[in-house]
Amino acid sequence: MSIKDDVTYVKTELSSDEKVLESAFKLETLYKKYKVLIWGTVSVALLSFAVIKGMEAMRASKLEAANQALLTLEKKPDDAAALSVLKENNPALYELFALAQAAKKRDAKALAPMKSSKNETVADMSAYSIGAIEKKPVESKLYKELSYLEEAYVLIRKGEVQKAKEKLSLIDARSQVASFAKLLEHATLKAK
Repeated sequence: MSIKDDVTYVKTELSSDEKVLESAFKLETLYKKYKVLIWGTVSVALLSFAVIKGMEAMRASKLEAANQALLTLEKKPDDAAALSVLKENNPALYELFALAQAAKKRDAKALAPMKSSKNETVADMSAYSIGAIEKKPVESKLYKELSYLEEAYVLIRKGEVQKAKEKLSLIDARSQVASFAKLLEHATLKAK
């Protein structure tokens, strides 16, 4: 019986080897049929990965250069080379730096072109800064309550106490400028 068992074992082994060979031939047939698609997909995936990593490296390099330029400008604000590097590598940061420098120097001419910036924050801050330099109240989204305070002050100086009180009432009691609004409101009592 052991020979009979051995023969059965050999038959099953051969049939399983046949199945492996058969599936290998099927795989080879599929590979030959779709080899261009398979290699195209692999190539596109590798190329995409390389492009993405390259773009990330470029972006990181630009940010590093912009950060170095900003650190240089903090020490020497008039460094033309650092300004150029900052403007080229990070235009938004350049606008903020230029805005800060112009506001610090109270330079309305330098602030004027920034009023038309695509960055709403820069445009609003520059318009507000120009108004503050020229002592003219300006509507501002960022400095809304501060502009109400300034408008009220201008109105008090003109003698329009009631309009000034209306402007001061627009300032929220929880605002950081609320205490200044209260002081200015007390000043309206003396202005009568």
